[in-house]
Amino acid sequence: MATAARPRLVYLHGFRSSPQSFKARLLADRMAGRGLASRFVCPQLPASPAAAIERVLRDIAPQAADTLVGSSLGGYYATWLAERCGCRAVLLNPAIFPARDLAAHTGTQRMYHSDDEFVFEPRHLEELARLQVGAPTRPQRYLLVAAKGDELLDWREMLARYPGVPTILLEGSDHGLSDFDTLAGRVLEFAGMTGGAPDPELPAEQT
Repeated sequence: MATAARPRLVYLHGFRSSPQSFKARLLADRMAGRGLASRFVCPQLPASPAAAIERVLRDIAPQAADTLVGSSLGGYYATWLAERCGCRAVLLNPAIFPARDLAAHTGTQRMYHSDDEFVFEPRHLEELARLQVGAPTRPQRYLLVAAKGDELLDWREMLARYPGVPTILLEGSDHGLSDFDTLAGRVLEFAGMTGGAPDPELPAEQT
């Protein structure tokens, strides 16, 4: 009998970000500290949303036992992938209407963590629109982290987009979740990365 693949934690970064983001590196360190370094995956996503999704499906092929952690635009991707693949998803200040919000950002852009440039094209907005999905079909497979202090995205749109989803609502913080070190443990617990089997209906306290 074939051995089931071990669950993985897959981090999907946001617009202009990379695997060098603070949250990605923190999760990588926490996973390594638990002896789970080989089960952490964080790809560099291309500018094209269609190509980003294709890369994840081709190179990672998320399974039901995996947990996606998506930040901002990565949260938008994680939602589509979770509905497609049946895996869990942790959404960190997820983009809700990225085709709308990124319309003013077409053209040459610079990465946050390097001087590398890329071109975000108008056709990428159309690709984003095609990735829009409805309300989560299995809300308990999601964990939403929304910050009222997010200076880029509206937390109220996040809550409206994910009805019935276990939610950690932060009174302050910011878009990048600079206090993520206080939340990483909850993320790993939800993903079942603490040494025990994940509970399929693990609730999150709304704070």
